[in-house]
Amino acid sequence: MASNNSKALFQTEPALSPNSVTVLKKRYLRKKESGEMETPKDLFVRVAKNIAEAELKFDKNADVDSVADLFYTQMATLKFLPNSPTLMNAGNALQQLSACFVLPVEDSLEGIFEAVKFTALIHKSGGGTGFSFSRLRPKDDSVKTTKGVSSGPVSFMSVFDAATETIKQGGMRRGANMGILRVDHPDIMDFVYAKQDKTKLTNFNLSVGITEEFMKSVKKGTDYDLLTPRDRKKVGSKNAKEVFNEMVRLAWEGGDPGIIFLDRINNANPTPAEGEMESTNPCGEQPLLPYESCNLGSINLVQFVKNGKIDWEELKNTCRMAVRFLDNVIEMNNYPIKQIDEMTKKNRKIGLGIMGWADMLVMLNIPYNSDKAISLAEEVIKFIRDEGRKMSVELAEARGSFPGFDKSIYPELGFKAMRNATITTIAPTGTISIIAGASSGIEPYFALAYYRNVMDNNKLPEVNPYFLEKAHEGKFYSESLLNKLADAGNAHNLTEVPEEIRKIFVTSHEISPEWHVRMQAAFQKYTDNAVSKTVNFENSATIEDVEKAYMLAYDLGCKGITIYRDGSRDNQVLNIGKVKEDAPVDVPVQMPAKPKERPAVLIGKTIEKTTGCGKMYVTINQDQEGNIFEVFTSIGKAGGCAQSQSEAIGRLISLNLRSGVEPEFIIKQLKGISCHMPYGFGTQRVLSCADAVGKALDEAIKNPLNTQVIRNDSITVDTLLADMDKKAGNKVVSNGACPDCGAPVEYIEGCLTCQSCGYSKCS
Repeated sequence: MASNNSKALFQTEPALSPNSVTVLKKRYLRKKESGEMETPKDLFVRVAKNIAEAELKFDKNADVDSVADLFYTQMATLKFLPNSPTLMNAGNALQQLSACFVLPVEDSLEGIFEAVKFTALIHKSGGGTGFSFSRLRPKDDSVKTTKGVSSGPVSFMSVFDAATETIKQGGMRRGANMGILRVDHPDIMDFVYAKQDKTKLTNFNLSVGITEEFMKSVKKGTDYDLLTPRDRKKVGSKNAKEVFNEMVRLAWEGGDPGIIFLDRINNANPTPAEGEMESTNPCGEQPLLPYESCNLGSINLVQFVKNGKIDWEELKNTCRMAVRFLDNVIEMNNYPIKQIDEMTKKNRKIGLGIMGWADMLVMLNIPYNSDKAISLAEEVIKFIRDEGRKMSVELAEARGSFPGFDKSIYPELGFKAMRNATITTIAPTGTISIIAGASSGIEPYFALAYYRNVMDNNKLPEVNPYFLEKAHEGKFYSESLLNKLADAGNAHNLTEVPEEIRKIFVTSHEISPEWHVRMQAAFQKYTDNAVSKTVNFENSATIEDVEKAYMLAYDLGCKGITIYRDGSRDNQVLNIGKVKEDAPVDVPVQMPAKPKERPAVLIGKTIEKTTGCGKMYVTINQDQEGNIFEVFTSIGKAGGCAQSQSEAIGRLISLNLRSGVEPEFIIKQLKGISCHMPYGFGTQRVLSCADAVGKALDEAIKNPLNTQVIRNDSITVDTLLADMDKKAGNKVVSNGACPDCGAPVEYIEGCLTCQSCGYSKCS
């Protein structure tokens, strides 16, 4: 190996916050051969050296040490970080460096289960997968080989979901999937409704593949054709507006399905001779051909703001380095299956993106929801794409173009060679943005502050550092302000904060959906692949509001859209804001002064539930009138903490029942609570011990010991609880607590993510 010893290597010490170090220790650092645990510096050195080794494949006299030092310095100064699999696996035995894969699903039993096998291998290696199920024949279609009928694509998706559930990714990451079905598939409505039951397809994001014909029909209010996957012959039709309305309604209800614009994606396909793009990776930002993978990395924009201006020259240098790094990753990657190795090297797609966009805007005193921010977004991403393309051309001149390169595809570029079919992708940066100390991707701030639990159940406000800086500079800092900020999550109504500062530090729920979509479209304009972005809606948003956002995304040139309406999923329980203690609340149940006395005789039954902690036995007793009166719970032979917590749950439930609280309210509080050890699949999936008790109570109500109707109110529990929240002034702005660290989790870039420790539901 050629080397350059004229200078000391790897001298820059990583500039990491304590939170960054915690995330690295928990998720990325490995044991060295000596048995000692890596330091963060060791990790960056390991990755840099490994990726630099690719230089020798193109030049046997390459100065690998200098290239490794360049790669290391860019990572250690947090200017650039590759995707998580590269940080975890480069230089280790696994050596699987990609996050994104798309697999074909062929219309045969053999083809379907081959895809399931490949999925397991990819998830085991640390990747996520995308599928189009559009090739599968519709349900009730004939199967000649068995003389039977097909069960349809949606039924087979559950097989992929179950396989994902059982595969741990190297003990560190659980797989995630994207499922796509063309809007002209005969089973499209089954697909649209597939996740209406939230216990199903829990490892899938779903998106409908939208065609230009369909969108034209939506605007006209006319019918469109349904086509067989085999020969694309018409087998029926549906009213496009009605189908579109159902997609919108279900997205309003719970976020699924999203939509991707398939024709638009394929119009930008740089290698049409290699095939049609049918699907994307799990978060939707990376359209890929079957068997393709993509290697991602992100530039931290925070590091390029100097004295209130963007350092374009330094940004150019990092762009050039990043393209070289990601092209080297393609060579050093140990792909999980042969077909992916071949297709990836044939097209050599890379996805260079950004993080710290919200940070850059506040550093430049630009509100996120402003025309100035939109213009700057276009300028920044165009600069990164153009500089990245120039570097790709240089690499092609030295190393050769990707085999599928056709200069006639992009005649306006005038390139005679190109190393990579695509350069830019705006990908999710959940964990790596925490390491970099930057805001996530191109998302606005979710909250400016929240309470972090510390020892002895004390709570300390965790406050945006740029807001703290402005507060000190503007002399409006106070401990009282920080607590108010943590209570509210934003500065919208804090009059002690100057108005111009409030405008700059705007949070996601203060930004209208129109501005979210406009920002996504601005970045899409100069992004080769696609953009990961969640369009946030207040809970009060209407179905019509969601429809407008979908149409705007289409009209502005987005390649897809994912929305999330605050509080629209049942397990959203954590509040960043604080309930006003003096707020009037209509309590639907009158509480007695003390619990009822226990009768001498009660009748009951015991329900067995298998949890991640073992078998749980829930005994539910009823009084003479058939009302549930008390609950006892026991965890097999677990003993210790699990048993004590189980017993405590039972005692508190019994106390509430004997005090007149209706069981439905208790069930609502228990069902959906999750822990790190869920068990089972589908409707039988148990998320935690508390969830198991809630499910057992629910079963007891639906199947009482006698025929007496326990209750039949005209108003639902959901409605009552929502009304209580509304009248209490609750502002529900997150989707619960992180199963790893207990901090708030939120929907960022289409995925449930913890900004504190890096936990992600999608990865």
